[in-house]
Amino acid sequence: MSFYQFGAPWWFLALLLLPLLAWLIGKSGPAAAVRFSSTGLVGKLVRRRAARAGRLLIFLRLLGLAALVTALARPQQGEVTETIEADGIDIVLTLDLSFSMRALDLATRENVVTRLDVAKSVLRDFIEQRRFDRISLVVFGPEAFVVSPLTLNHDWLVRNLDRLELGSIDGAGTAIGTALTSSVNRLESSTADSRIIILLTDGENNAGEITPIAAAQAAAALGIRVYTVATGSQGRVPLARLDRDGRPVRDDAGNPTFFGEYGMSEFDTSDLVTIAEMTGGRFFEATEPDELEEIYALINTLETTEIELRAHAEFTELFHWFALFGLSMLLLEQLLNNTRYRRLP
Repeated sequence: MSFYQFGAPWWFLALLLLPLLAWLIGKSGPAAAVRFSSTGLVGKLVRRRAARAGRLLIFLRLLGLAALVTALARPQQGEVTETIEADGIDIVLTLDLSFSMRALDLATRENVVTRLDVAKSVLRDFIEQRRFDRISLVVFGPEAFVVSPLTLNHDWLVRNLDRLELGSIDGAGTAIGTALTSSVNRLESSTADSRIIILLTDGENNAGEITPIAAAQAAAALGIRVYTVATGSQGRVPLARLDRDGRPVRDDAGNPTFFGEYGMSEFDTSDLVTIAEMTGGRFFEATEPDELEEIYALINTLETTEIELRAHAEFTELFHWFALFGLSMLLLEQLLNNTRYRRLP
């Protein structure tokens, strides 16, 4: 970032003398070169040219003096270099991508969305707020997949998040223990002072060989906090229609379509509560889109990053340009005074 300043601004007080100097020059006038018994004979002939020449010479002199005063005030161009040192947090976002995430129970009349649509929107906002933290993204169904390793390239991370859709992986099952283990592995070699996992799911563990509690024990042993988020409502919920590839059928506006299909949403939150308690995290439950947003906003305030900003400024002196300009104006004034506007002896 560039800026301008004056190293010795008190020199500008000398500019207050220039109006007085101009008044004194104008009052006294130049010394007479030729004496006449009466100026009436030549007054009309020389008045206009003499007045213009005199004003030009006075202007050049005052301009040159003003430029020299400005040079004495030491104009400087500063360039600030900012160095940010952040004690960042390593975060793994673990997202359920099972077929139950097609439920439309978080939708409104104005905004028809699946559970996954809402989750992606909230995660996108969360990522954008964690500017100085490394973030990884893990998704899971009956198996877990690493979408992104820990990275500070959040634009790239968001682009990969946006590409996720139901049907991107096998969604016939929910392996919470496997997903949590994969997330712990992302953080095992991390040297960050704070390491956290935010696990979002809408179902109970029904797949995988690793139990959620066993995965939580591994996280606790490594000092990794796990925040668990259960989203969606229990009971009978509307479902978005899926195509042959298991992806939601969407209309021209991009909204998922609903053809009267319902399903049962049942999940046990006891494992999620236990995981949070064992690792020093917290358990949350969201049945509305606003609640999910508030949960991630709260986690954002609970896990703060210490940032130290150091600024270093380098200055370039510009006085020589004003000095050269001022001297040029004074030289031009003397040159004109002794050539074009020279007075006859």
